[in-house]
Amino acid sequence: MVAGNLYSKGTATNPVLFSVAPGKRTSANIFAGLWGGIVGTSDCGEMLFDHVIIEYTGAPVVADSPSAVAGIYTAGDDATPHITTNNVNGKYVLINSELRYGASDATYFMGGSVIVANNLFHANGYTGAEAVNVKAGCKADVAFNVMYSPNTNGLKLSSSGQDDAADRFQAQIKAYNNTIINAGWRRDGEKGGSAYIEKAALVSMFNNLIVNCKFKAMTPKWGTVSISDGCDTNSVIDYNFYASGSQQSTLPQDIAGGTTTAFLGYTKSNKNVYPQYVDVNSLVSASAGDAAKDPKFVNYPFNTDPLTSYTYNSSWNFHVQSGSPVLNGANNGSDAKMAPLFSSTGITVGGTNYKTPVPANHFGAYGIN
Repeated sequence: MVAGNLYSKGTATNPVLFSVAPGKRTSANIFAGLWGGIVGTSDCGEMLFDHVIIEYTGAPVVADSPSAVAGIYTAGDDATPHITTNNVNGKYVLINSELRYGASDATYFMGGSVIVANNLFHANGYTGAEAVNVKAGCKADVAFNVMYSPNTNGLKLSSSGQDDAADRFQAQIKAYNNTIINAGWRRDGEKGGSAYIEKAALVSMFNNLIVNCKFKAMTPKWGTVSISDGCDTNSVIDYNFYASGSQQSTLPQDIAGGTTTAFLGYTKSNKNVYPQYVDVNSLVSASAGDAAKDPKFVNYPFNTDPLTSYTYNSSWNFHVQSGSPVLNGANNGSDAKMAPLFSSTGITVGGTNYKTPVPANHFGAYGIN
């Protein structure tokens, strides 16, 4: 529990590690939820995570959990993410870090000015949960991250909890140039499978590379701006790249639902997809294993990595080769709606000003190496 400020700064060769005892760092414990993560309270003004690894979180919230006593989470209903924020006036920076092996969300932002950039997320969520989960009271830039096998979505962008009278303002999020892989296959049903935008969140989601995920970006309603419905209709959800390999799911729910490949999930009629408003200019594979839409990663088994896999291989390289289709068709980000929130002014944390990287004119977190 952080009721003050927390600054955790490592280096690329010597990152700070938040973990469990070495003997408990096993594959059997990836989703065991062995501890409760880092929870910023309403009195937490600043947190910095730079070159940090956080792992094996997601402990269930019980009656005497500090987060339950503080009223942040609910005993019996919630499990604790790697990182939580709950101060609308707080300032939070998560960069160059790795959040892995958690039973719940990797991040759960319920307030503050937030930068999430140049991170790696993998094996997040056991029966649900996301890599980046944003709620009301947040202004957030989420950019140049790699999200591998989040249980449900890479991005859950919501203004849930909005209460203007209490200064918990509408969530505003710019999510661009992220690479999201294998999202949604480990979740029952059709809750999500790459990004889910809801409850009047004002969002710009563009230039993301979505690879072998279960569905395109979803919003539960379009045209009604309400904290109980879909996203703010001033949102931009467009200029994304949806790539499908040829591998197939053998899960009974996918066989029954006709979503055995990412291509089928991307193109299936879905009550939460509004093609006349969302992803109008996005690029989508024409078939499972469409060679023309193969991102041509430097090193990643695009057509053979199992859809339900959550085992990240550190030898993978998500830069792309010359001639990759992800190098063409992206948006230059010059539209005012797409401008990052903190690329100019930045966020000052611990006396240092951190700025969000500007959008790159390619899809995904990386261009040519």
